Amino acid sequence: MPRKGQRLKHRKAVWPKPAGPQRRRADPLAGQPLIRYMDAHFEWMRVHGYSEDTVRARRVAIRRFIAWCEERSLRDPKDITKPILERYQRHLFYHRKSDGRPMTLGSQHGCLAPLKTLFKWLARENHILYNPASEITLPKLPKHLPRVILSAQEVEAILREAEPTNAQGLRDRAMLETLYSTGLRRMELPALAIYDVDLTRRLVIVREGKGRRDRVIPIGARAAAWVEKYLLEARPQLLVTDCETLFLTDYGEPMQPEYLSDRVRRYMHFAGVNKPGACHLFRHACATHMLDNGADTRFIQAMLGHADLSTTQIYTHVSIDKLREIHDATHPARLSRETRAPREGPERSNADLQRLFTSLAAEAEEEADTS
Repeated sequence: MPRKGQRLKHRKAVWPKPAGPQRRRADPLAGQPLIRYMDAHFEWMRVHGYSEDTVRARRVAIRRFIAWCEERSLRDPKDITKPILERYQRHLFYHRKSDGRPMTLGSQHGCLAPLKTLFKWLARENHILYNPASEITLPKLPKHLPRVILSAQEVEAILREAEPTNAQGLRDRAMLETLYSTGLRRMELPALAIYDVDLTRRLVIVREGKGRRDRVIPIGARAAAWVEKYLLEARPQLLVTDCETLFLTDYGEPMQPEYLSDRVRRYMHFAGVNKPGACHLFRHACATHMLDNGADTRFIQAMLGHADLSTTQIYTHVSIDKLREIHDATHPARLSRETRAPREGPERSNADLQRLFTSLAAEAEEEADTS
């Protein structure tokens, strides 16, 4: 009997992979002169060590602006002035998506920030006489709590849906356990190689994560056991050619972030967890549940790979259970006069907790915009 809210699984056979690349459509902006400046700017970024993920995210934002310029016959960087950029900023503010909702301030910020970098580069390379974006004021990003939080019970229900009855199910269970245990980003898990996981010492090495920063983080004993079982029983069945990538697709190829997101959404659907998001929910759950059980924010910062503690605040929230215990123990208007000591845990300053309020939600929004 399925659990309440659980979706019944319908296993489908793996269909043959389509042969050959699909035909590429013509780029409607290919003749726009601004595209050449954009490509030269991206070449400069690569030469100076920017990652391909940064280039990919900025390409989406800058192409959106170039398409807006093309509709208004703006084809030369010298034609772009500060009033035109302010007009584009108003356009983003009043724009409505296909569902009728406006763009969030975070999305507007993501569309405008790359333009400031682009025009600064154009002025430095003497393509334009001055930088028209230097005095553009970017939208102030709100500091809000995460909208979606997975409880420990929901996480366990999702994990149970990945039944290790075949190589694919065993691989998916190992991936989900690793996501929840380590809090890896969606881009970081598919990039893991076999030698990046030390099961003896229960360590995971993340090489060139966000900002090209390496870090070493622990992995739980249960997740390590599932990864070891996957390496012994499932990966040899999936492997087609010599490959060092840890997690492989059904075709034996290195896994892509989009493939990982699809698998996570699949098991969330089976478990009856109808919440928006996928991989980032496990990252947030890892940080939140560790905080609830007494982990210090500095350790969570190191695990998540944040260079600044202020970034950690978006991924975690204050434990409502801890707050309720303190309220029951200290507020004078209580039903019973029995004093209940709050649960013990490491002392945290209000500044640390306030800083901890704001970093996973912003990263989740950034990830949604660039995917």
